[in-house]
Amino acid sequence: MTLASARNAPPIEISASGAVAQEYNGCMSTIVTQRAVLTAHPSTPSGAVRSLGVQLRAEESGILVFQYSLDADMSRVHVPLSGAGGRAEALWKHTCFEAFVAPADGPGYHEFNFSPSLDWAIYRFSAYREGMSPPEIGLAPEISVRRGDDGLALRSAVRLGDLAGLCDSRHLRIALAAVIEDENGRLSYWGLRHPPGKPDFHHPNGFALEVTRS
Repeated sequence: MTLASARNAPPIEISASGAVAQEYNGCMSTIVTQRAVLTAHPSTPSGAVRSLGVQLRAEESGILVFQYSLDADMSRVHVPLSGAGGRAEALWKHTCFEAFVAPADGPGYHEFNFSPSLDWAIYRFSAYREGMSPPEIGLAPEISVRRGDDGLALRSAVRLGDLAGLCDSRHLRIALAAVIEDENGRLSYWGLRHPPGKPDFHHPNGFALEVTRS
């Protein structure tokens, strides 16, 4: 299945969306904000998590800002400790927040992994789970984390300017996801839309959020 064919899938419910005009350096710019709620895959429920929401902002300067809000009993959630932060592999083996971004009318997509440890990963795919490669980027994603007994908030700002296929694309299709690890090491998979079968964040049906950059 291609990303284009996924447009025929049933729509998901987005909790809110809008455009806000803000003044920056004396000029008005438009910031597009969308909010969505992630759900657990039916095969991987989590009794520790009460809700998991995401706010996405597309800023005029070519920046996507992801804000994940986890409402949970954190005594039952395993979260990597914060460190210096840097590029890392296999972040999805533990609690991790993810985004998949594709040009609406072009091939391929990018996968972004954001860990509460402040580590991150970016991969480019030429097609569904094909041609994976780590792209060269100028600046790393900016990640910040707030922790509490009843939840966790992670914010990450990603610059699209260095990413082939995304830097010049005004219309984007986005999948939002997360992996939540419990105190026993079990993983729960959360997403905007889950395809039939096992959890699969790469599936074209998951690219259910559409964003138009100004």
